[in-house]
Amino acid sequence: MSQLNAVLKDLDDNIDDAVERLFGLLRIQSISTDSAYADSCKSAADWLVDDLNSIGFDANRHDTPGQPMVLGKQNINDQKPHLLFYGHYDVQPVDPLDLWDAPPFEPALQDTAAGKVIRARGAADDKGQLMTFIEACRAWKKVTGELPVGVTVFFEGEEESGSPSLIPFMQEYQSQLTADMALVCDTGMWNATTPAISTMLRGMVGEQFTITGPSLDLHSGMYGGPAMNPIRVLNKLLAGMHDDTGRITLPGFYDGVHEVPAEQKQQWNTLAEDNKDFLKNVGLSDAAGEEGYSVLEQIWSRPTFDVNGIWGGYTGEGFKTVLPSQASAKISFRLVGDQDPDKIQAAFHHYIESNLPADCSVEFHSKDASAAINMPIDAAAFSKAQKALTEEWNTDAVYAGCGGSIPVVGHIKSILNMDSLLVGFGLDDDAIHSPNEKYNLSSFHKGMRSWARILDALS
Repeated sequence: MSQLNAVLKDLDDNIDDAVERLFGLLRIQSISTDSAYADSCKSAADWLVDDLNSIGFDANRHDTPGQPMVLGKQNINDQKPHLLFYGHYDVQPVDPLDLWDAPPFEPALQDTAAGKVIRARGAADDKGQLMTFIEACRAWKKVTGELPVGVTVFFEGEEESGSPSLIPFMQEYQSQLTADMALVCDTGMWNATTPAISTMLRGMVGEQFTITGPSLDLHSGMYGGPAMNPIRVLNKLLAGMHDDTGRITLPGFYDGVHEVPAEQKQQWNTLAEDNKDFLKNVGLSDAAGEEGYSVLEQIWSRPTFDVNGIWGGYTGEGFKTVLPSQASAKISFRLVGDQDPDKIQAAFHHYIESNLPADCSVEFHSKDASAAINMPIDAAAFSKAQKALTEEWNTDAVYAGCGGSIPVVGHIKSILNMDSLLVGFGLDDDAIHSPNEKYNLSSFHKGMRSWARILDALS
């Protein structure tokens, strides 16, 4: 039996123990957004340190102004490739609690029509995902006495709360984090039987802004007509951001947006046919993005502008005939290719300011902006990982886009000058961030086996 096959057999033989270890981590209420759970976040970090040290890592908890980071190293030498593995141990709040079918921090295996699932907060995002990698390392160490590559693990405790400590920590510990390549597990599969490597991430620009008109709320019977209504101004400005074909109207917005190569577009068209119920599954039927592009192209390779929230005036029960003093909105741009987030942010500010009526003013509250990221899929590591995933799942692993943004991948590139291999085993129906979050037992089991194969392939 080859070393790899022996490792895979060990993972199969000890799946129950691996699930119980995951349950131990899932029981810790590591909600990073709520200071009441700060001690629980420390407990989760300590749990990971202890587990990593038990399988030969030199691991430590590093306290930050926020939640702790965990760093661990093993088998680092000049003779073997060196990989950095990133995951996060913090989880989303559980509200609304009354929508959970069982206590969110009492993990359990549950039978469903799709097979057994692990049900708990953090099962898929991201504790189950990061434990697939730890279990793969555990099996390699147990069976062969060493890892096939050098590994640094980096676990964050603030991913769900905006990562305020991440950049300063990465800058301070740059020398300890730098490796040949990063592995990031906070992604998903194409479907329950088809693994995926995410090869592009959209960037993001986020804004909250408030338009102020009159100095106080006004009676609409006395002032309606001559008084400028900020909600009317806001609606007109937001509606003007798209033309009738779904394109965004900001001057220069599409600078740096590239068409998808024909070969990749053909693969996506094949995937799109397999996923024709994508919109139907959420009660929709017609794609509302740019005309002339498929649903997958609109999600993965085209930029967007969306209104995420809008408010102003009276929204309580009954009626209050008021002209509000202020109206506000939260908006976001998703960016692709070489779009410059700073230029787009500036263009949006200029658009709002230059189209305000004389009696109105605006105040902006900007989020940190990030550019899109495209992975070098022609690099050898990507084809090796794709082959390893294909062998495990007996289905060709696909190179997929990702409509979302994973800021740490950008920081890994800008601070550590490293590319990232994004492989995860989550599914669209895992209900991350929602009540009754789950992680398929098959995702956990075959995820461990997949990482064992990838570590071997990259050695």
